[in-house]
Amino acid sequence: MESARSGHTFRTCNAAFGRTWTKWLECGEICVAARVAYPVAARKFLCYTTADLLAGRARRHWPIASATWRKRQAWERGQVSESASISSGIAARYATAVFELAIDGDGLDRLERDVDALDAVISESEDFRRLIRSPIYSRDDQGNAVAAIAACMDLSGTMANALGLMASRRRLFVLPQLVIALRRLIADEKGEVTAEVRTATILTDEQRTRLAAALKASVRKEVKMNVAVDDSLIGGLVVRVGSKMIDTSIASRLAALQNTMNEVG
Repeated sequence: MESARSGHTFRTCNAAFGRTWTKWLECGEICVAARVAYPVAARKFLCYTTADLLAGRARRHWPIASATWRKRQAWERGQVSESASISSGIAARYATAVFELAIDGDGLDRLERDVDALDAVISESEDFRRLIRSPIYSRDDQGNAVAAIAACMDLSGTMANALGLMASRRRLFVLPQLVIALRRLIADEKGEVTAEVRTATILTDEQRTRLAAALKASVRKEVKMNVAVDDSLIGGLVVRVGSKMIDTSIASRLAALQNTMNEVG
């Protein structure tokens, strides 16, 4: 009797798993061969993936699997952070060299105009961003392109030579970080503080004035704001001054709320 009941339970569970896997297969999440050749691994994958989607239930029902998944996510975030740190380090070295050469040669004002021009083309031109990031372009292609662009933008000789050197060493991908590093060096030389501001919508002149006054009162220095519009923030703004960051965006609040719900679930 017990054996018949167990058999019935097994068939019922097997049918349930079959329906579940059919749904997953229709969504294209895994291949059919996985279920046929590796049924045990397939069931574990379903448990782990469903656990991750349900978040809170994962920690109750699959604590080991959930912990392993969280460690994997933390490792991936660490890899991204390490890559960003390497790019910032490369950009800082180039920025220091360019800054020192500019101080001795073309002057600070000319360097600042170069930085503004580069910042504008990086922000506005998808083709330029593709040029400096895509590996399909050779060193010569990138070098010839940035030389023509530097001439067209009337960049100083110091900046044009720096871009040529970066192209020859496949370092143009750090150009956005180079611009940020140069802005900081210029601001330090002038006794200013640079504030990187991202907003969900374009700020009015009154809002810019009030924000600049608030930041000046906070840091007790003249503040130069670099403002960029970021639709992903949904609402609010993000301000970074040096190592300090103020995030009042709706996107960050929603993310915090989601994390709280995952912890409670």
